[in-house]
Amino acid sequence: MLTASGCAGLSHSQRDRAAAIAAAARDTTVSCAREDRCAQPSPLRALGGRAMAESTDVQPRHYATILDHGEEALVARLNLIHSATRSIDLQTYIFDKDDSARLVMDALLDASRRGVKVRVLIDQLSAISDLEILGALSGAHQNFELRIYNPTFGKAKLNYFDYAGSVLCCFRRFNQRMHNKLLVIDSVVGVVGGRNYQDDYYDWDAEYNFRDRDVVVAGPEARRMADNFEAFWRAQRSVPAERLNDVGRTLLRGGVPAMPPAQFQHPERIERVREEAADEGFIAERFVETALPVRKVLYVADLPQKHRKEHPRQAVSTAPELDGLIAGAREEVLLQTPYLVLSDPAQEIFRDLRARTDAPRVVVSTNSLAATDNPIVYALSYKYKRRNLRELGFNIYEYKPFPLDAPVDYENLVRLPFGAEGGAREHRVVGGSAVGNAVRGSSGAPGGAERDRDRDRRAGGSEVDRRVQRAETRPSFLSTRPSSRPLPVTREGARMGLHAKSLVVDRRVGVIGTHNFDPRSENYNTEGAVVIDDPAFAQALAASIERDMEPENSWVVAPRGKPPVLSGLNYSVGKVSEALPILDFWPWRYATNYEFKPGPDCPWPLRRQDPKFLQCYQPVGDFPEVNVGPKWLLVRMLTAFGAGLVPIL
Repeated sequence: MLTASGCAGLSHSQRDRAAAIAAAARDTTVSCAREDRCAQPSPLRALGGRAMAESTDVQPRHYATILDHGEEALVARLNLIHSATRSIDLQTYIFDKDDSARLVMDALLDASRRGVKVRVLIDQLSAISDLEILGALSGAHQNFELRIYNPTFGKAKLNYFDYAGSVLCCFRRFNQRMHNKLLVIDSVVGVVGGRNYQDDYYDWDAEYNFRDRDVVVAGPEARRMADNFEAFWRAQRSVPAERLNDVGRTLLRGGVPAMPPAQFQHPERIERVREEAADEGFIAERFVETALPVRKVLYVADLPQKHRKEHPRQAVSTAPELDGLIAGAREEVLLQTPYLVLSDPAQEIFRDLRARTDAPRVVVSTNSLAATDNPIVYALSYKYKRRNLRELGFNIYEYKPFPLDAPVDYENLVRLPFGAEGGAREHRVVGGSAVGNAVRGSSGAPGGAERDRDRDRRAGGSEVDRRVQRAETRPSFLSTRPSSRPLPVTREGARMGLHAKSLVVDRRVGVIGTHNFDPRSENYNTEGAVVIDDPAFAQALAASIERDMEPENSWVVAPRGKPPVLSGLNYSVGKVSEALPILDFWPWRYATNYEFKPGPDCPWPLRRQDPKFLQCYQPVGDFPEVNVGPKWLLVRMLTAFGAGLVPIL
């Protein structure tokens, strides 16, 4: 294979020597002789055992819990890892070395020392790039294995020349990423959703956090998850960390390095989460009592063969399954995606729905430019707003960067000291309430003046954020640095952006997974999702999505009021401009964003098609809360040529 870094790859014999060094260093001591491997008692893990006991081959039994809160999603993961008795399989796209990631890694290593078989599979593009840590993990314990998926040039850590070389030699392969996120415990409980292992997925980042969602599934379908993980684990593209060129060179040079000591930026949060993960009462209240007994559960996921377009006939891959659900809608499609970029087949599905006599409603929750982590991708949805509204009939809600009523512990965002109220899990902040004013500070935005102090304190913060683009849908050849990152906004504070990928069809079927419903998810990435055919679960998921669309949290996208003259000419010229692949020159867009004005004659929800819409909503511009300046020209330029990048965005 080519190497663009100027550093020759290891020979087969050198890789074998590096692997032997790692194997010889692995600790063989097991700290627990009990059959349950001294697992921590867990009502959530017990729910999996209960589901298995209640299941038959004819009628499987499942329980499902939606994980909406970031920090609680971390608590659930830690609790399940501590409760494992046999095996832990973890598959992810991003694994950082910040507080949350290190907390999980330490728990995984502890489980391996108890005697649990632990396997970790990370996509190379956003894997841990610290060679000392990777070397230490490769020789940590006989029960711990780490593999890297699709390592470009056989390396863990890429540089600029590697990115440039990928364009010349292997563009398609480099962009074929493993986007699956999966945690399976003892093949009886599985966690699937959008969250990676990085602080901004658990509301722990001082500047930007993702509004995300996972689902815990307890029951026999966890076996299908384990089988899918096994297929990736055994794939040719999954390479043991010690056999990578740069990690192997580290081992050959100095043996297995010691694991660097944890340096937590916020020890008080670490302690709180550890206590909650060990608290059986807390786990039962948050994750077991809220679990829904669900009727029909299916884990749909791509296989590594997708990258060779060789899916076996019996494989249930994500895109066809989700496309079929949408095409079969009769009353409503409720879709939440961070990146509203549609492939040609997806457009045809929605056009067919629109053409029906009784067309189902299509409601979409997505990011605004102020909230998105990837302005390049947003530019494409901006370019096609007219199409999405007029031709496809979408009702679009764009997430605000500072939502007032998000499922988040706002105290995490402003780094308030934790006193008696420090354990509060959720603050439903509305308007100018006392809690809202306290949280948002004098500037009116979460964080205010504390952000600069926090930035100084987090020198060892999110490594992937600083050195690699954080957007999962990025065209991965652009650079090693965050050239696609959130734009400046008009207020200070820790803002949020949607990252949840969810779907509800006819309030009957609910889907939570990793598929962004975009061309990249269809063509390049491997994805996974849980499909649950159960009205109670679908209603709960719909309520979660609709909360993100409430006026405190989102703007509505709707057509502009018609100008008094030349409205037809403006529409026609704008449509022609939108269709041009090279130049999109027309400045007056078909649609803009609107803010809800509450009042006695303005009930919510109020659809944009309602005759009273313009009485109850006021326009706030195309890019509300974005500190536009010259960025306006950038967005216009991107909409001009960005259509050519649709397949990889």
